[in-house]
Amino acid sequence: MPFLGQDWRSPGQCWVKTEEGWKKTTSDEKNNNMSVQSFCKAQEEECFNKENLLLSLNYDPSAKKRKKDLMNHNSKVPYFHMEKWIYVHKGSTKERHGYCTLGEAFNRLDFCSAIKDTRRFNYIVRLLELIAKSQLPSLSGVAQKNYMNILERVVQKVLDDQQNVRPIKELLQSLYVSLCSLVQDMGKSVLVGNINIWVHRMENILQWQQQLDNIQINRPTSSGMTLTDLPDSLQLKIMDCLSDGRDLVSLGQVCPDLGQLTEDRLLWKKLCQYHFTDRQIRKRLILSDKGHLEWKKMYFKLSRCYPRREQYSDTLHFCTHCHILFWKDTNHPCTANNPESCTVALSPQDFINLFNF
Repeated sequence: MPFLGQDWRSPGQCWVKTEEGWKKTTSDEKNNNMSVQSFCKAQEEECFNKENLLLSLNYDPSAKKRKKDLMNHNSKVPYFHMEKWIYVHKGSTKERHGYCTLGEAFNRLDFCSAIKDTRRFNYIVRLLELIAKSQLPSLSGVAQKNYMNILERVVQKVLDDQQNVRPIKELLQSLYVSLCSLVQDMGKSVLVGNINIWVHRMENILQWQQQLDNIQINRPTSSGMTLTDLPDSLQLKIMDCLSDGRDLVSLGQVCPDLGQLTEDRLLWKKLCQYHFTDRQIRKRLILSDKGHLEWKKMYFKLSRCYPRREQYSDTLHFCTHCHILFWKDTNHPCTANNPESCTVALSPQDFINLFNF
């Protein structure tokens, strides 16, 4: 019968790796070294517990319990990977483990650097919004923690740059509504972690929303040429580059001259034709008293009925040949041998559908 533990016939010596090589040490020497280390560790733990005890005297029991939960599950601790591409496969093999879940891909891909890139910012925000609406319970505990850490960085970037405020407000609102319904089902293993952790995160979301509402964009002090100094034809050309009708409405509220230009029917007609098909437009026709098409009203009515066309400067790509998920400007392993014809650009919804087997 094989021995499952230490051989009782052993002289009490064991091999220990040192800088000079492997050496035999007796159990007494090993116990002495371990006793010193354990004593130091015990002293440090005792000091740490005393400090926590002193800090907790000023709080009520519920606050102390929440503080303890936050220390055990600190969402501020980052756990980010810096991988530019990952291997995605629907099944694992003995040779290679497939990143076949959305949570694993969310953990492995380098989203932190993507937030700093202006081309990828809107793509990441849209992806976070889609995850908040339907995919948050499918993430692992680590992925859910990373989600909140990345969201915090996104909000901080918006507060610093004072740009893209509206998309972040919509993201936070969608996430808060989803968490309100998910927290009620906490006992059904919908979310990973203690309920106090998620209540604290919801409080953070409300605080972020208040900070975004209090943003005041200062008027630039430069005395150079402004948008209103340009000819009307150039102003319309600039407005033609906007792909969101809400941006046109916000621009028209700056001054009466811009407000008059943003009512141009041709601008709204191009927006309708860009985002929606001819069949969708024919189903939602709105005529004015003079018999003209009300393209502005039709645009907002179509936006409520059909999804708008999404446009991103940079997206994630998927190689159908080697099953690699990567950013557009990142070289994946088979780039040299296979042309770009084997790669597919993924929208945020396509990225989520890639892991719905």
